[in-house]
Amino acid sequence: MTEYHFYEPADGHRLPHDPLNAIIAPRPIGWISTVAPNGARNLAPYSFFNLINYRPPLIAFSSSGWKDSVANVKATGEFVWNLATMAQAEQMNMSSASVAADIDEFDLAELDALPSLRVKPDRVAGSPVQFECRLTQLIQLENKEGGELDQWLVIGEAIGIHIDTAMLENGIYITARPRPITRGGGPADYFEITQDRLFKMKRPDG
Repeated sequence: MTEYHFYEPADGHRLPHDPLNAIIAPRPIGWISTVAPNGARNLAPYSFFNLINYRPPLIAFSSSGWKDSVANVKATGEFVWNLATMAQAEQMNMSSASVAADIDEFDLAELDALPSLRVKPDRVAGSPVQFECRLTQLIQLENKEGGELDQWLVIGEAIGIHIDTAMLENGIYITARPRPITRGGGPADYFEITQDRLFKMKRPDG
């Protein structure tokens, strides 16, 4: 019979490290670029991130605390998601540094920028995919008692999508080709998506 470690989060996990973000992993990275009303650029990665709807395409990221990205999105209603890959892993990590709002993370991480076509925030040059997004909802999360948390869910609709054509084969986007990276558990764990780990399953009929 399988033995389980059971715990109620409110009472603590009774383990050396909280297992939560290692269990729900790997997670895609929300590498989000924004611009403040005064023109200051911001770039930061978020591990609470995903695509949440097809049509219209909606993506969401959640911020622990009212950070510059959230403040900028609230003020301007715009952001860009940039695909994080092995080629820019170190620079992505550098952009996660806690710095003052007037520090440009593009410059800090030595990243070139590309202008967007439909929104003001720049795109990360070298990233093979970027979504230009407009804010649809900004939600302060709550616990089960309805108490407000210092956790902010940002949902945006992708109104313009850029794809490096080298990532396409006969018009099909090849997920592993750009070598995307994902977030694991703990303070430093990441995983790379590679083609050799691909397997396929079709949905059952009916």
